[in-house]
Amino acid sequence: MPQAKAASTRRSSKSSTSSGSSPQRAAPKPSSAAPQAAAPAPGPEDAPDAASSPWAPVSHRERQREAKRNAVLQAAAQLFNERGFHATSLDDIAARLNVTKPTLYYYVKNKDEILLQCVGKGLAMMLEGIDASRAAGGKAIDQLMTCMQVYARIVTMDFGMCLIRVGDEQVPPESRKELRRLKSAIDQEFRRLVAEGVAEGSIQPCDPKITAFVIAGALSWIGRWYQPGGEYTAEQVAQQCIATLCDGVLRRPAQAAAPEVVPVPAAQRKVGGSKVKAPARSGKA
Repeated sequence: MPQAKAASTRRSSKSSTSSGSSPQRAAPKPSSAAPQAAAPAPGPEDAPDAASSPWAPVSHRERQREAKRNAVLQAAAQLFNERGFHATSLDDIAARLNVTKPTLYYYVKNKDEILLQCVGKGLAMMLEGIDASRAAGGKAIDQLMTCMQVYARIVTMDFGMCLIRVGDEQVPPESRKELRRLKSAIDQEFRRLVAEGVAEGSIQPCDPKITAFVIAGALSWIGRWYQPGGEYTAEQVAQQCIATLCDGVLRRPAQAAAPEVVPVPAAQRKVGGSKVKAPARSGKA
C-alpha cells in the first residue's frame, strides 16, 4: 500500500518539525587558503586603570576631624562666654555651626565634656606660655612680666575667657580636682617668680602668696569684663592693667628739680646805692 506509506512518512516529517528539532548541519571545513593569526598578548598599556578611591587618606581624614572638633569647641566656648554654660544647649552650638545636633556626637560625648575640653584648652595655653617664658631665662622680674602678659592676653581669648567665666563648680566632679591642680600650678609659678624677684631686689619685700593672688586675680578679672571690639584692644588692656599692677595707683612725689636761677645783670644790681632783689626762684622753665 504505497499511499499509506507515503502518508506515514509525511506525518513523521511533520511531527519532527513541530517538535522543534532540525537536522544537524555539518560544520564548515576550515579554509586552507591562509592560517588565522594568533591574538597578541596584552601589554602593560592595555591593563585597566587602577580605581581611584573617593575617600581621602586616613591622615587627611584625621586632620579634618580634628579641625571640625576644634570648631565645635570654639563655638561652644563663645556661646558659654556669651550666655553662660547652663543657658547654652547643644542645639545652640549646632545652630552656630550650621550642622544638626546628632552631628556633634561624632566629635564630643555631651555638653559636660565640651566644657571640660574648653577649660582644659585655656589652662594648657597658659601653662605653655608660662613654661616658654621660664625657658627664655633672664631675671625673675622679666619672667614675671612675660607671664603676666601671657596671662592677660589669654583671658581675652575664647578658651581663656571660658576658663575665667565658667566656675569650677560647673565642671563635672570627676574632673574638678584635675582642673584645680592645673590652676594651682599657675599660682605656684607666680609665687616663685615673686619670691625670686624679692630676693634679687627687683620687687619690694612682700608676701609672695598674697602678691600672686593679687596679680592672678586682677588679670583674671579682665576675662569677665573685656569685650572684643570695644574701645581698647586686648593688647592695650593687658598693658594698662600690668602697668597699674606694677606702678600702683598712688602718685609718687617727683624728685625736686634744681630751681632755675635767673642771673641779674651787673648794671642792674645796684640802683641809687640800693640793691635790686633778684627775681624769685621758680621751678618752672
